[in-house]
Order: sequence, then structure tokens, then C-alpha cells
Amino acid sequence: MTRTEQPVSVDRMMDSVRDAEDSGLEAVRKFVDTVNGIFPDLSEDGPRRKIIDSAFKMTEELVAASTNLAEKIMKALTEEVD
Repeated sequence: MTRTEQPVSVDRMMDSVRDAEDSGLEAVRKFVDTVNGIFPDLSEDGPRRKIIDSAFKMTEELVAASTNLAEKIMKALTEEVD
């Protein structure tokens, strides 16, 4: 791979990571909207709150994994060019 080819590969990879994160976040948003529509908001420690908290924890893990993958790919591409 030449130095001029790397930015295209990196840009494509970053776009893919962003698209995956956006899709995951949108899925969680729809999930939370569905939960809000089904479960009444009875208390702070009720099932609705626990389900929504779990969805946000899942989102945090998804974004962290996606970021970790992007960092590893960037490192591999950088090492390949050097």
C-alpha cells in the first residue's frame, strides 16, 4: 500500500465505524421509545428504569468496542506504512 492510498482506506474505515455506531444508537433509541410506550413510569427502580439502564449500558459497550476496533485498525495501518 502506498502512502497516497492510506487516507482513502482510513476514511472508509472511519465512515464504516461511524455508520455502525449511528445504527446502534438509533436501534437503542427506538428500543427506549418502545419501552417507554409499553411500561408505565411507576417508580425510579421499576422494570422500565432497569430496562432503559440496560439499554444505555449496552450502548456504552457498543461504542467502546467500536472505538477499540477503530484504534486497532488505525494502529495496524500506521505500522504498515512505517
